[in-house]
Amino acid sequence: MRIARSMARWSDAVKEAQASRWLDGCGVLVCRLASGDQPIEVDGHPVTFWEFIDGRRGRPSDVRQLGDLVGRIHRLLHPAEFVLPRFNPLGRVAARIEDAPIPDVDRRVLTEMLDEIAAQLPRLDFPHAPTVIHGDAHVQNLMVPADGKPILIDLENVAIGHPEWDLAVTATEWQVAGFWTDEQYQEFVEGYGGFDVTSWSGFEVLRRAQAIKMTTWLMQNVNESQEIRDEYELRMRTIRDGEPLRCWTPF
Repeated sequence: MRIARSMARWSDAVKEAQASRWLDGCGVLVCRLASGDQPIEVDGHPVTFWEFIDGRRGRPSDVRQLGDLVGRIHRLLHPAEFVLPRFNPLGRVAARIEDAPIPDVDRRVLTEMLDEIAAQLPRLDFPHAPTVIHGDAHVQNLMVPADGKPILIDLENVAIGHPEWDLAVTATEWQVAGFWTDEQYQEFVEGYGGFDVTSWSGFEVLRRAQAIKMTTWLMQNVNESQEIRDEYELRMRTIRDGEPLRCWTPF
């Protein structure tokens, strides 16, 4: 079962249900809805029900399969049954910056960087045309059942966008966060089909955007533990200095 925060997310829940049915029908291994009309409203929340996946979460050894699944999605034609929205790469970042319990100086730095990135994005010359993308394609959004065939989950961000955005997730985790070894990142590239997004001149802008997205997602929870606060401060040093430290901790 998946419960969205408010009815403001109703359209996202509808899209996630549509995307699951469509991708499954295209032969892509994704999480499947349980039977019945979905989503439904329960006490002011959009709710969806999903088939249970008896397996483990994705881990570094699955990175090649992640590249393969992402590539399968990118090669699909746009769905005829429903209309996917255009991908908004900076989505909820501004709201996170405004609402998070962080120092004002950090808020100013993040806001200025976000504005700078937003101004640069329209000028980028993307190597590939917009297509269907997952929108949050990281290895923790894989579930691996006993048969060893990874299943892609968390479809709420599926949209039409440049495939480089999906590839930038793992590439940033490699270059900036240090979540991947060089060999593991190369496995991801090979699993995808050989295109390395870091070889594109515009990748630096996407990398900065992804680093800010990863940081603003975490900073919503800075008051939950000292461990999260320490990690947030480390990520902010990376962003302010502009130098990949490659020592982030995944959460």
